[in-house]
Amino acid sequence: MNTKQLGNWQTTVFGIVLATLVLFGLNSFVIINPGQAGVISILGKATDGALLEGIHIKPPFISVIDVYDLTVQKFEVPAESSTKDLQNLSARFAINFRLDPSQVVQVRRKQGTLENIVSKIIAPQTQEAFKIAAARRTVEEAITKRSELKEDFDTALGNRLEKYGIIVLDTSVVDLAFSPEFARAVEEKQIAEQRAQRAVYIAREAEQEAQADINRAKGRAEAQRLLAETLKAQGGQLVLQKEAIEAWKSGGAQMPNVLVMGEGSQGSIPFIFNLGKLSNQS
Repeated sequence: MNTKQLGNWQTTVFGIVLATLVLFGLNSFVIINPGQAGVISILGKATDGALLEGIHIKPPFISVIDVYDLTVQKFEVPAESSTKDLQNLSARFAINFRLDPSQVVQVRRKQGTLENIVSKIIAPQTQEAFKIAAARRTVEEAITKRSELKEDFDTALGNRLEKYGIIVLDTSVVDLAFSPEFARAVEEKQIAEQRAQRAVYIAREAEQEAQADINRAKGRAEAQRLLAETLKAQGGQLVLQKEAIEAWKSGGAQMPNVLVMGEGSQGSIPFIFNLGKLSNQS
């Protein structure tokens, strides 16, 4: 082998060694970005301890890194159940969740991918949580007390998913539907309630009108009574005056006293006049 061939061989070997070292170096490190967690699997077996953000050393060539997103995930999950009064109720929930960083290794070992988490864990547990919440109330209560239904659902779902390393942040009811038969029943009930309220209103209106008639009748009766008393009093005064005049005409020695009613600030005021004195003065 001449000098030139020896030089070429040495260059080739150096290049191979350098490439091997570079490849070895690249496979010995892994970078985990913020909002992620990694799980190292060596020869197909997941190791304990999740890799959080930063640079980590890993065995080259024989290890695989599975990276999980720890940021908030959102999925819509359908659910169906029967209520306490045996009515069918269906719903669709939007679920916001994230993975617990301390449980990522268990998630990798038991569920695998995020798609498996949603389909095998979150979806069936959502169904079970909805059954628990719906069975506690009638379909009408589920509709009119929707916030209470959601509260029971959130509690049940959170307790069920926590043991799987899934943290539920928030849920919302996207859609809540019931059977057409119940929809017709609700509509008929509302119509009946409106008719009943109208009947009560008409009855109260009639009662108020009747009371007004009674009050008017009482007012007229009171006015007639006062008028009768007034006429009776005035009639008595006329009789006294007539008797006095008759006595004077019959030749009495003294002119009779005459009671005359005059008007004052306090009503009728009696005045007594002596007709004898009046005649002497004249």
